[in-house]
Amino acid sequence: MSYKQFLIVISLALFASGCAVSDQEVTLGTSEEDTLIIGIESEADVLDPHAGNGWVTMRINHQMYETLVAQDLTKSSEAAPIPELIPGLAESWEVSEDGKTYTFALREQVQFHDGTPFNADAVQFNIKRLTDPSFDYYYQTGASRSFRTWLYFESSEVIDDSTIKIHLSEPFREFPRLLALSNSLQIVSPTAIETYGNEGLANHPTGTGPFRFEERNRGENINIIKNDQYWGDPAQLDRVIFRPLSDPASRVLAIRNDEVDIIAVPPADSLANFEEDGWNVVSGKPPHVWYMNFNFDNPIMQDKRVRQAMNYAIDREGIAEELLRGSVTPAYTMQTRGHAGYDSSRRWYEYNPEKAKSLLKEAGYENGFETTIETSIDGSGQLVPVDIMEWIQRDLASVGIEATIDSSEWISYFAGFSNGMEEQVGMNQMSSGRTSPFWLAMVAHSSFSAPGGFNSGKYINDEVDQVLNAASFEENHEESLRLWAEAEQLIMEDAAFIPVLNDTAPYVVHPRVQNFIIPSEEWYDLSIVSIDHRLELSK
Repeated sequence: MSYKQFLIVISLALFASGCAVSDQEVTLGTSEEDTLIIGIESEADVLDPHAGNGWVTMRINHQMYETLVAQDLTKSSEAAPIPELIPGLAESWEVSEDGKTYTFALREQVQFHDGTPFNADAVQFNIKRLTDPSFDYYYQTGASRSFRTWLYFESSEVIDDSTIKIHLSEPFREFPRLLALSNSLQIVSPTAIETYGNEGLANHPTGTGPFRFEERNRGENINIIKNDQYWGDPAQLDRVIFRPLSDPASRVLAIRNDEVDIIAVPPADSLANFEEDGWNVVSGKPPHVWYMNFNFDNPIMQDKRVRQAMNYAIDREGIAEELLRGSVTPAYTMQTRGHAGYDSSRRWYEYNPEKAKSLLKEAGYENGFETTIETSIDGSGQLVPVDIMEWIQRDLASVGIEATIDSSEWISYFAGFSNGMEEQVGMNQMSSGRTSPFWLAMVAHSSFSAPGGFNSGKYINDEVDQVLNAASFEENHEESLRLWAEAEQLIMEDAAFIPVLNDTAPYVVHPRVQNFIIPSEEWYDLSIVSIDHRLELSK
């Protein structure tokens, strides 16, 4: 019996035995075609959008929580290489002439899943939770996760129930795009926080989105169900079940046994067989880069020639084509796709082991050196991190660098990543990106340096900071793009990082699943997905 059939049998048994079950619960339990089960690549973090880490978590939170400004995720990467900004919980917004004040006109007649009305006071509550240490419900964890959005925040004021102003200290042109991203300002119910506390919200996630929380069993499932009171177009599904299956072989077995409808991060060597057997394999061009941070507290890594040598030593093409069978593309820059600042023709450090050896000799390491590199064993956007790192380990060994791999599971790894590296560690690894050129500032600006920031390697370069600031504040679009490109060149010529791969985010999808779209983003919209049981695989 499959997992889905088990759910139906249990629901029918409860109904037949006379147990008190609501009409809605009967419908959800017995209507197989309205339940979507997704096999995800790791356990999710906390279901608090201000504190939860990683794309696995954001993909779940995105279905329950909403932002003032949204992205249109109903179009594929081919149809929309850059996601369009659209109204979310704000029907519209205006920017002052100096670019420092944003006025948001909020939707009316919207309520949270707990019945609390959504209004300007609720938005103000959320902003204070992330920016005001004197606020009773200030949440340090959430503030540290989202502070990139609030780097230039000055104040906010409620004008009336449906209008709020946000004042910035600088004309930060990427502010609306950052507001649209998960883990920035997804609006949570003030009542839920007042009732359960900052830490308790994770067990009682309460937003305004098209799905609401049902239950969570750690390591087994997270269930969300249709929000019948949703202000917008209702979800097509009654329930979505996310099943964490960290072992790739387990995900393959689960979908072949009809226990799930979709699997994330399928093994690269399984994709051709899935397509031959009638499954749909969908992918896109999300703003993803799998990269390595140099530890600038490590004396060896402070030498630019060493950093350049390590960049030249890695065979990105081999990893992409041989190890991952073309399901990824080589990455030659730290800038990511999904915004106008990305230029695929800008390439640095193509594979050249002889050049690497020459640079190492010049730096005084003709006989190489030993170091440690850190990685997770699974997680959001991490692909097959240990396998990739072992390939990199061999590439580095071929030029004389003996690297020891230190690995850990995703949740604990990410917590350590934010704190930076011990001096003896040479590098660590991450996969991330944003649909904004501001991504470069997130990883390379000194303001985001660890501990607490995304600049885990503590890269500090005053000239880079100045150009990143200028790009962030430039109001002319073309001049802004020129400045982002200048910052990109400075960062790459300084070999501050090793970009390795760009993911195409393949998913294996059962033919009965309709309208599951991979946009140019790392999360997706499940409210538009439906299931047609007439479309089954031929046996």
